[in-house]
Amino acid sequence: MSYLNIENLSSRVDDFLLDNINLEINKNEYFVLLGQSGSGKTRLLETIAGLNECTGNIFYRSKDISKESSEKRDVGFVYQDFALFPNLNVEKNIRFSSKYKKNENESELFDDIVDFLKLGHLLKRETEDLSGGEKQRVAIARALYSQPKILLLDEPLSAIDPTFRNSIMKSLKDIHKRYDLTTIHVTHNFREASYLADKIAIIMDGKIQQIGNAEDVLNNPINIYVARFLGFKNIFPTSLLGLDSTNQFFSVDPNIIKVSTSKSIEADYIFEGFLEECMGVVDHYKLFVNINSYQFFIKILKRDYEGCYADSKSIIKIGFDKKDICLI
Repeated sequence: MSYLNIENLSSRVDDFLLDNINLEINKNEYFVLLGQSGSGKTRLLETIAGLNECTGNIFYRSKDISKESSEKRDVGFVYQDFALFPNLNVEKNIRFSSKYKKNENESELFDDIVDFLKLGHLLKRETEDLSGGEKQRVAIARALYSQPKILLLDEPLSAIDPTFRNSIMKSLKDIHKRYDLTTIHVTHNFREASYLADKIAIIMDGKIQQIGNAEDVLNNPINIYVARFLGFKNIFPTSLLGLDSTNQFFSVDPNIIKVSTSKSIEADYIFEGFLEECMGVVDHYKLFVNINSYQFFIKILKRDYEGCYADSKSIIKIGFDKKDICLI
């Protein structure tokens, strides 16, 4: 059995249902739960942490912890808003878990965490005087000080200045390795997921839609709903290609579609239609081409084309190869 095994987990709040969740998470895996706001990501983290009533089972190292209190689950939780205790300074926030859990080598652990997260100069500071990045580091330090085996991160980068996100993402990876953690990280950001995840699960409307390694999930959506959520463009029925396939839809990247108004195109699939719109954006053009009543979106670099296809309704050819389509 996997390190953390979630079986048939359901949890309801008002009209929202976290519905029959099944996940297997391995030891030391960086697992990313990817979904839109309101999809159930935070609800699932809270349920794993023991903060919500649920049906189903949560097994940690083959032990059913579904009925255990949150303090006994060996879980550290970092909320999106960090949830620091306003009546405690930084040091007391970090040491808070010592009120209910005694750890070995607490002094050495505290010094290591403070040094690693560069918090030494902030220890006596009140939390209301901290920046967003400082609050995040204190919240992570507090979670680490409880020596969890599983670290739950709820949108940890959402309140951080975008200019610092790359360095913080690297820090999260370093923390994950340094403290021998199994991490479950919630986000709606594909770039975060791609950089951090060993494995990704996509959740939509309280249900898991797809699970797999990061590259497979982000590049091979299992259905049209996941494809749209991941930002895939040019999603059309496979019948447009004349394919005899069990897949109902295909997608093609706007950046690889070839276009021409006069020259012939070498491609496996070639279509002729009319230009609906051409937009100039910094270093490229965006073309919207009507093919058999389907609108293709195409991006072409300005350096490769002199001027734009400015005449609306002008005839235009487009083409792409079999290797460049994604079957959905």
